[in-house]
Amino acid sequence: MSTDTELLAAEQQQPWLRLDKRMLLVHPVNEAVKVLPVLLVSFIVGSQSGNHYWGLIIVAVVVVFAILRWFTTSYRIGPVHVQLRTGVFQKKLLSVPRSRIRSVDIEAGVLHRVLGLSILRIGTGQQAGKGEKFELNALDSGVVPALREELLQRVTRTDAVPGTPPPVETEIAHWKTSWVRFAPFSFTGVVTIAAAVGVLFQYGVGETLADSSVVSNSIDSAERLGVAVVIVIGLLVLLLVASVFACARYLIAYGNLTVTDDGTRLHVNHGLLRTRSTTLDRKRLRGTSLSEPLLLRIAKGAKLDAIMTGVSAEKKESSLLLPQAPGNEALRMMTIVLGDAGLHADAQKPLLSHGPIARRRRYTRAVVPVLVLAAIIALAEAFGAPIPPLVWIAVVVLILGALVVAWDRYRGLGHAVLPGWLITRHGSLDRTRHSLEAAGIIGWTVRQSFFQRRAGVATVIAATPAGVGHYEVLDIPIEQAWALVEAVTPGAGDTWAR
Repeated sequence: MSTDTELLAAEQQQPWLRLDKRMLLVHPVNEAVKVLPVLLVSFIVGSQSGNHYWGLIIVAVVVVFAILRWFTTSYRIGPVHVQLRTGVFQKKLLSVPRSRIRSVDIEAGVLHRVLGLSILRIGTGQQAGKGEKFELNALDSGVVPALREELLQRVTRTDAVPGTPPPVETEIAHWKTSWVRFAPFSFTGVVTIAAAVGVLFQYGVGETLADSSVVSNSIDSAERLGVAVVIVIGLLVLLLVASVFACARYLIAYGNLTVTDDGTRLHVNHGLLRTRSTTLDRKRLRGTSLSEPLLLRIAKGAKLDAIMTGVSAEKKESSLLLPQAPGNEALRMMTIVLGDAGLHADAQKPLLSHGPIARRRRYTRAVVPVLVLAAIIALAEAFGAPIPPLVWIAVVVLILGALVVAWDRYRGLGHAVLPGWLITRHGSLDRTRHSLEAAGIIGWTVRQSFFQRRAGVATVIAATPAGVGHYEVLDIPIEQAWALVEAVTPGAGDTWAR
């Protein structure tokens, strides 16, 4: 008790530190970007009215606010807490016990890198609201590695002997330029285009384009070529543009990625323009998630994330081990990260299937909605509604597609129980294979919907404070459900079965 009191007393004597003065060059630019639409509107209004003072006033306010942020932001690294004081108009004091620190991420944008600055973020494993994130923006890049080591020393290397040199890091993965070929097999390019179009329409640019001669000429050309041809051409153009956007984003976000392992921590570094460095504590590693979406799976690619206690899976970059990469490389990384879990052989053999009932449910849930749609169309045609032949062709295509998806969903459904580990896989359009350590499971749920009870299957849910918080084994025969729980957590299944 006296030791804690002495540490707290010593902490109160430590001075408060300010962020690097070069922050005064960073924050005005960042704040100006945030209010860029307002600046553009004020510039346009000022050009039409001949009064440009409004734009200058907004720029002046942004600069003054950014300068005030430097004067009102300070931090202190104590032996017990790390503290951050912020607020121009509303003062805030954020204090984080050092024992609660779960992750320290380092990030640097283009301007930060030019000025030799970095952003340091401290994570505690809790969902932080707006204004509650511990972020030091910006620090001298030269002092950040030592500061990160100091913050993580107590958490990840508590058993280290004082004075011993740090463990040697071994590189276990290195990004290759050829991996860019997997970037188009995702929806990031389409999402980027949709976001850009949304911004254009939000600020009235879309309406201007809609009234332009380019659009009217395009409509005339479409009438001459035919709707079907225009749709095909439009899809091809969208695919090409989306692929370019996806490749560009992939290069910027994941270029120069390296993953190193020193036996106690995994260090993940990536980014060309905006760099990011994440440290994952092996003591909090509870498994991995191997993502194989349909398009990426067709290209024989995969993506690997870590299941970490104290790191939410919603923070994708904080749990990333490998972005879109060759599938065999992702499996190799999974084996290395999981160490002696004995999962390498399991990665090469099929998982246990869930039986004919699970297969029937996959087909029923995929095909029945399409058949209902076909019945509605047939009923409308029976009452005299004109149904073009193209609609029936589309229905047939949908039925065939549903059959293929159902077949693929069952093919990807399975689980396995290894000593100390639970493996579960499911999905087709977004297939994921989770390898979860049994020691990280804190509870079990066996759930049955109305239709599952009638079919005699159940969904087994393993609760864990890591990753997404729960991992499911779908549509397993009910007589095997509690046996699975008992196999992973001895004593749990037997208790409930009785």
